Amino acid sequence: MKVTLEKLTKIYPHRVKKGEFVTAVSDFNYEIPDGKLIGLLGPSGCGKSTTLNMICGLEKPSSGRILFGDDDVTAVSPENRGVGMVFQNYALYPHLTVRQNILFPLQNLKGKDKLTKEEMEKRAEEAAKLVQIDMLMDRKPNELSGGQQQRVAIARSLVKMPRVLLLDEPLSNLDARLRLQTREEIRRIQRETGITTVFVTHDQEEAMSISDSIVVMKEGTVQQTGKPQEVYDDPVNLFVAKFLGTPPINVFEARIEGGKVMIGDDAVLTVKDEKDRPVWAAIRPEGFIIDENGPLHCRLNAVEVMGRDISVVSENEAAENPTVRSIVDADNLKKLSGETVSFSVKPHKIFLFEKDTEERIRFEKKG
Repeated sequence: MKVTLEKLTKIYPHRVKKGEFVTAVSDFNYEIPDGKLIGLLGPSGCGKSTTLNMICGLEKPSSGRILFGDDDVTAVSPENRGVGMVFQNYALYPHLTVRQNILFPLQNLKGKDKLTKEEMEKRAEEAAKLVQIDMLMDRKPNELSGGQQQRVAIARSLVKMPRVLLLDEPLSNLDARLRLQTREEIRRIQRETGITTVFVTHDQEEAMSISDSIVVMKEGTVQQTGKPQEVYDDPVNLFVAKFLGTPPINVFEARIEGGKVMIGDDAVLTVKDEKDRPVWAAIRPEGFIIDENGPLHCRLNAVEVMGRDISVVSENEAAENPTVRSIVDADNLKKLSGETVSFSVKPHKIFLFEKDTEERIRFEKKG
C-alpha cells in the first residue's frame, strides 16, 4: 500500500504561553512506496512520532492530506484505516496469554469482517510462527523476555493483516544484543509480508541498517530523504552530516583561502573556484589516512584497538569537539608513536558547509 503525505502540518497551542502555538510538523511532503520500510529519523522532539500518529489517525493534522493508495484517509478513524501499530512499551494485556493477546484484535471485528473461531485461531498461529513465538502461546507476558514481548506486540499488529504497519521506537526498551536481534527480525518479517512499514527511531544505526529509505527530521521539518548510504555519503547540510554516523563525523572550524581548505595552519585540500570565506569542514572517521607527510596534524591522545580496525583519538584546536576520532586499519598501529599524528584526508570523505547557514558547499577538487 502506497502512503502519500501531502503538506502535512501539525500545530499545537503552547502549553505555557497563551495565544502562542508550537509547530510539531511543518509541510511534510513524502511518498512511501508500496511494500517498503521507511525509517523516520531524528532527535527527540523533531516530530517523527507526531507524524506517525497522524498516519495512524491518533492525531488529526492541522492541515494537509494523508492518502493510502488513492484513498484520502485524513478524516478516517484509526480503526478503519487498516493500520497496525507497535508501541515502545508493547502495551500487552498482562492477564491474557500470548494467544489471547494476539487474538484480541480479531475478536473485536464486526459485520463483514467478523471471523469464525477457527479462522481466528489459524491467523493467530500464522502470526505467531512468523515472529517465531508459536511455542509460547500459553504463557503470559510476565513470563516472557523483553524481546519476546515485543514479538507478541508485532504479531498482534500483523494478525489483522494491516495495509500499513507503524512502529514507534519499538526497540528502545531492549538491551543492546536484543536490539540487534529484534531489528533483524523486523526486517525479515517486513520482507516476508511485504507490508508497507514506517519505523520511527532516534537511533540512526537502527534506521540505516533496516530501512529501504530514511527521512531525517529536525524541529518538525524534513531535512533530507533517500537511501541510507546515499544520505550518509551525500548530506545536504551539517545537521544531517552530524546526525548520521557512528562514531560521529569530526567537525572543524576552517576557511577557504587561496583555493585551499585550511584547518588551522594546515592546508588539507585544494578546491577550484571557491571564494575565500570561513566554513565548516567535516571529516568522516574513516576518511583519515595515517601519513607521516600528511597535511593535517593532531595531538595524539590514545589508540583504541578494536581488532580489524583501530580508533585513533586525538586533539586539534580547530575541532568543534574536544576529541577527533579516526578509524584506520589495524596495520597502522606500528606507525603511531610520539605526541603527534599526521593525516591525509580522503577527498570524498570531507564535506564543506557554509559557516552561517550550515548548508552544503559542493566544491570541485583541483587536479
